[in-house]
Amino acid sequence: MRAVRELHPCAVLLENVGGLLREAFRPYFEYILRQLESPTIKPSHRELWQTHDERIRRQQRSIGYEPEYHVTWRLLEAADYGAPQNRKRVIIVATRADIPIYQFPTRTHSRDALMRDQRTGSYWERHDIPKPDKLPGNGSAYNPEDSCLPWITIRDALTGLPPASATAADAVMNHWLIPGAREYTGHAGSLLDWPSKTIKAGVHGVPGGENTYIADDGKLYYLTLRESARIQTFPDTHYFTGARIHVTRQIGNAVPCVLAKAVTEPLYEILVNAIPMEAMR
Repeated sequence: MRAVRELHPCAVLLENVGGLLREAFRPYFEYILRQLESPTIKPSHRELWQTHDERIRRQQRSIGYEPEYHVTWRLLEAADYGAPQNRKRVIIVATRADIPIYQFPTRTHSRDALMRDQRTGSYWERHDIPKPDKLPGNGSAYNPEDSCLPWITIRDALTGLPPASATAADAVMNHWLIPGAREYTGHAGSLLDWPSKTIKAGVHGVPGGENTYIADDGKLYYLTLRESARIQTFPDTHYFTGARIHVTRQIGNAVPCVLAKAVTEPLYEILVNAIPMEAMR
């Protein structure tokens, strides 16, 4: 917020976890939105955020008030934009009052479309494997007429990836087998034929401790770092350096590339069309 106050940028883009919308955090979340709308109403030295928030609200209720920024937000599901991962994130976009209001992109992929392809058999034919008796989705209802593309699964994402090396020393592409995968209470592995559970930066004292999947042989395996990177939709040419724990944090804390692209392209168009290139430089 200090950067916004000092720089007064054309646009602000923020991302955070979906838990920010929980009831306990909601008052603070709304305070963030009000600050973005009126960033020049600065907090006083050592002022409690609740007191600052009340000052902002009084100003915003006053006659003749005009916002400095147009603020909009959404809780987005990364799988709805082509990431092979269920990952809900809050995206906040603020555009300066002299610039058009940002509009979030329409989703491109859907759960219903994946369930349709799996139930009609086209998904299994594409991967040249038999249709299983028990299908993902827990047998829930779906709309077979959904016009979106199907959610991308772990199997989709990992297709074409070469076998993992036995050790890190022999690995290329950050792709080596990580031993010791096991379930934790309430945290089973991801299903191969469904988007991955959220890729984590580390949990239970283990780097990426929940980043596991159940293979065709029924066994539980850690995703290799390259497999995790694919699920976050990094290109295979993007290599990570450092110890496993640091690479896991880099990957797990990232925004999936396809989600970042979907969200930022409309904002880019607004800025290009609203601001002369000389001013943007």
